[in-house]
Amino acid sequence: MNKNYIVADKWSIIEDVFDVENVKASESLFSIGNGAMGQRANFEEDYSGETLQGSYIGGIYYPDKTRVGWWKNGYPEYFAKVLNAPNWIGIHIEINKTNLDLNLCKVSNFRRELNMKEGWLSRSFNATLKTGEEIQVNTKRLISIELNEIGAIEYSVKAINFSGEITFSPYLDASIVNEDSNYDEYFWKILQVVDAENNGCIYAKTLKTEFHVVTAMEILLELNNKKINVLQETKIEDKSLTYTYKVNVLEGDTATIYKYGSYVSSLNYNNDELLDASLQNVKEASLIGFKKLLKLQKHSWAEIWNTSDIIIEGDVKAQQGIRFNIFQLNQTYMGTDARLNIGPKGFTGEKYGGSTYWDTEAYCIPFYMGTKSSDVAKNLLLYRYNQLDKAIENAEKLGFKNGAALYPMVTMNGEECHNEWEITFEEIHRNGAMIYGIYNYVNYTQDFEYIPKYGLEVIIAVARFWHQRANFSKAKNQYVILGVTGPNEYENNVNNNYYTNYLAKWCIEYAVDCLNKVRDSYSEDFERVIKQTNLTGEETLEWLKVAENMYFPFSEEHNVYLQQDNFLDKELIPASELPKSERPINQKWSWDRILRSCYIKQADVLQGMYLFESEFSKEELERHFDFYEPLTVHESSLSACVHSILAASIDRMPKAYEQYVRTSRLDLDDYNHEVDEGCHITSMAGTWMSIVQGFGGMRVCVDGNLSFNPQIPEQWKSYSFTIIYRNQILKIKVNQSETTFELEGTKDLQIKVNNKTITVVPNNMITV
Repeated sequence: MNKNYIVADKWSIIEDVFDVENVKASESLFSIGNGAMGQRANFEEDYSGETLQGSYIGGIYYPDKTRVGWWKNGYPEYFAKVLNAPNWIGIHIEINKTNLDLNLCKVSNFRRELNMKEGWLSRSFNATLKTGEEIQVNTKRLISIELNEIGAIEYSVKAINFSGEITFSPYLDASIVNEDSNYDEYFWKILQVVDAENNGCIYAKTLKTEFHVVTAMEILLELNNKKINVLQETKIEDKSLTYTYKVNVLEGDTATIYKYGSYVSSLNYNNDELLDASLQNVKEASLIGFKKLLKLQKHSWAEIWNTSDIIIEGDVKAQQGIRFNIFQLNQTYMGTDARLNIGPKGFTGEKYGGSTYWDTEAYCIPFYMGTKSSDVAKNLLLYRYNQLDKAIENAEKLGFKNGAALYPMVTMNGEECHNEWEITFEEIHRNGAMIYGIYNYVNYTQDFEYIPKYGLEVIIAVARFWHQRANFSKAKNQYVILGVTGPNEYENNVNNNYYTNYLAKWCIEYAVDCLNKVRDSYSEDFERVIKQTNLTGEETLEWLKVAENMYFPFSEEHNVYLQQDNFLDKELIPASELPKSERPINQKWSWDRILRSCYIKQADVLQGMYLFESEFSKEELERHFDFYEPLTVHESSLSACVHSILAASIDRMPKAYEQYVRTSRLDLDDYNHEVDEGCHITSMAGTWMSIVQGFGGMRVCVDGNLSFNPQIPEQWKSYSFTIIYRNQILKIKVNQSETTFELEGTKDLQIKVNNKTITVVPNNMITV
């Protein structure tokens, strides 16, 4: 595959050559969605080459039975997977009875564009069939933000060198399966197929989880921009509904089909309402029409970009990269439904099952807090609060007691459903991310009331887990945490992972601090929570013993904290000495060799120092960065952004820029050779942080005010970003000589810039 085939452009992702080697990667990169549903950029017409069909509905999943060679007690029964939903986009195309298939004909003038500014996907090409007919095809597709159960397609075929018949056969296909199914199961049961004049639907339900879903379509046809009525032929099979329309054309004529699709589910409707709702949706969409839907889409995206855009002058690839990241984040999660969350692949592929990981709390919450209403980030926290009972159940299955909670590594409904032993049982640092997410939200929004109302119960349950998970080592005369995997998954089953131990200590101390504040200021909530959790003062004193006596592995020789107890037993060879032919090592080396190597998927120690930067001196940050950065291979999508932010904070701008480019173009340039499986959505929030927290140096001070330490890469003329902070909009622009701040709001805002306090007055620009 050509890794650098995406054309550089400020507002669009563009592919201008058709290459079968790039098809699956492009299906990921050009995906579209609206937070409720999403679609890989599969062709509407048939394609016999390698492809991954992908249509997805938020919150609809299947508990695929876990597949392992050796069952262990406490193992999750299933691995939840977002379902490949019935295909709504498909249109068989025939030219004089010859099927259109880009894998079987000559293709020229190919161009595909994902317009991120306006939220639509287009494709155009000329195709010469084996029978000699040449056609020109233009398509445009959108998934509506405003009407979030609707998708729409405009598909035009022009007869270049022939007269004859163009046949459109739009269909709904529920025979799809997940490529990642453990046992090749079919996950759907068809309940009903409904057909009518130019519209119809398939009513299905998921097996086991019993989600009811109706997929509908409505069809309109035009010839040379004039609506036509064509006799409809109907074909109903067990799992599909196909309509066929034959259009007679003369040389030079253009025939166009409009296909409106809809998903409705039992998440939002009673089962007996689904059929009517789905057909009403596509009827409404067809009455509005494609052009007006497109106009609505442009308006919706203009509002989104108003508070989330980052503008970079002087570096088109950097500009394209950040907008691609922001675009994908917005179309993956809109924040309007606390039942939904952010899967690492979003709606772009099946890998990771579309489930929720710790990425949300550690990486995504800052993006949504900074670019949307605080309610959006709050809904992400409520998602975990609403699953606290399941987190307690998960801990009980592993032998924990007294209301201790272990949040799942992977989940759809709060139950753990990851099917790798070292992840499920060892990567317990995710529990700390749950609490850091609460801390981060409260610190940024000053919505402390979230803690007495919801957060405190979660904080107590997690503190109980850490208290029980640590044990006292007589040899070290301190508390230790054994048998874990940190964020660096290239070290499994290690003792005293620095990041895990640090989070455990911090979570306990934060829990006691929150308890004291709630007791003093929210007495009714305090009494309710204490009664509900049976918490005593003696228990919190036992917690503090663990926190105050936590062990951290440290090297006197290198003067750094170690990833884990035995890290220095490894041969320390910089990653720069690895031959390119052996990268990425997770695709070239055995797992045994990786585990014995010094190479770091993402640096655990640096992750901790990023989250708790204020606890470390600049000299400490420099020392640890210089030790770990050369050993890090960045084969986790979550790695480069943290390195970029830390590099900027210690004035290593060339390294910060290098890592920014890597994180912003991770998928566009396919650094890890895996974009065909889907894009890395959650790490994209880290890309946003690389600019805002990295180059912009934005932090929340101890006094609750914002501070900035702006820097700019030498490759850029300027960059600007917008922050929603305490219900006001702050616009920041940085160039090579100065920084400007502009406030949209009603109250003066006091901030620090380069450690000096300034006051930003609404509707007045201030230059530093």
